[in-house]
Amino acid sequence: MSQQKHVVIIGNGISGVTTARYVRKLSKNKITIISSESEHFFSRPALMYIYMGHMGYENTKPYEDFFWRKNDIDLVFDKVEKVDFEKTSLSMANGQDIKYDELVIAVGSKTNFFGWPGQDLKGVQGLVNLQDLEELEKNTKDIKSAVIVGGGLIGVEMAEMLATRRIEVTMLVRESRYWNSILPNEEAELIGKHIKSHGINLLLESNLEEIQGDEQGRVKAVKIKETGEIIDCQVVGIATGVSPNVSFLKDSGLDIERGIMVNDRLQTNIPNVYAVGDCAQFRTPKPLHPPVEQLWYTGKMHGRVCAFNICDHDITYDRGNWYNSAKFFDVEYHTYGLMFSSTKENEDTFFWSHPTKEMWFRITWDKETRAFIGINSFNYRLRHEVAEKWLIEKFTVDKVLENLSEANFNPEFFEKPEEQIINAFNEANGTYVSLKTGRKKIFGLI
Repeated sequence: MSQQKHVVIIGNGISGVTTARYVRKLSKNKITIISSESEHFFSRPALMYIYMGHMGYENTKPYEDFFWRKNDIDLVFDKVEKVDFEKTSLSMANGQDIKYDELVIAVGSKTNFFGWPGQDLKGVQGLVNLQDLEELEKNTKDIKSAVIVGGGLIGVEMAEMLATRRIEVTMLVRESRYWNSILPNEEAELIGKHIKSHGINLLLESNLEEIQGDEQGRVKAVKIKETGEIIDCQVVGIATGVSPNVSFLKDSGLDIERGIMVNDRLQTNIPNVYAVGDCAQFRTPKPLHPPVEQLWYTGKMHGRVCAFNICDHDITYDRGNWYNSAKFFDVEYHTYGLMFSSTKENEDTFFWSHPTKEMWFRITWDKETRAFIGINSFNYRLRHEVAEKWLIEKFTVDKVLENLSEANFNPEFFEKPEEQIINAFNEANGTYVSLKTGRKKIFGLI
């Protein structure tokens, strides 16, 4: 039996907690999780629902508080001020030191600020952690209007949150369509219209020039760079992306670029030190995949691989096929496979929009082989395991469409759009694909 080690994890988000859970499953090692954000692990994607009154903070904790004692995992609610890798020791804000044998850095992300004049005024903030949510509660008390800078997923979440408090919201988006660095033009256009339908003042091709304050040092307005327009507001939400929260580790000896550099075992350049989640950057990322993966499910995968390697089980990380999901007010978005804002030279694509409902579907395939590449679906839920099978088994686009019903995961009495999608696909592509039968013919020949 191998000697027990002290595994110390900085950060109690999904990556750090998953690491701890698997280390416990695989060993009797001593485990300590350190966090300065919260005493217990909670679901960070649920922050918006706390603000909107859909659930309380207690409801966002996946495990009861006794779980940690029961599984012999120590929790330390404090901040790490410094890491001494030579002495394998952490200096804490309370003045104590914690020694480790294996260290896992899972410190997540922080909001990007770009040096705008006035960005330090009261009422200017991001939305990444629990403290940000608490600050937003204070900043939005009895206010009338807010401006959100940036149009990503955090930006639309903030817009929805504030709109539930009847706060007038303006979004400044630098692109010509909402999120069209990720979404193709059709989807970006439709999502933009949907956001506007909820009373959000969506200003496209608009950049923030400065934030103006009042005599008390609080936000009173923003100025738009392109037009010089002044928009009155009492809160400015910064949603211009996030970056790894690693500034306290600069000049520590860790190899850091944008994030902490790791190999496919989540190991850093320093022995017995790992990095997982949003703060990790892969030295050799999977082709066409980002080197920094800032997703909930990849964070879980990082934690599992890291734990196995800590416990002397040599395994490597492979995130598999790309997928993700998000929500834009009332529209649920799911994507499977590598989908980009524009098709590549070897790709062909088909987009379908429901004639009366906010339900959209896009499928992309290889021009030469007709191999299925990916899907974007909006308010049309597909079973993940089925879409994953299509990608793994290299279904053709025709075979995917024939089997669409198998993947439909919408509630029982929702409309089933498969026939409409296939009929539109056939008309656009001069083919005949029949749902579930597998028959295919060319118009005019059969």
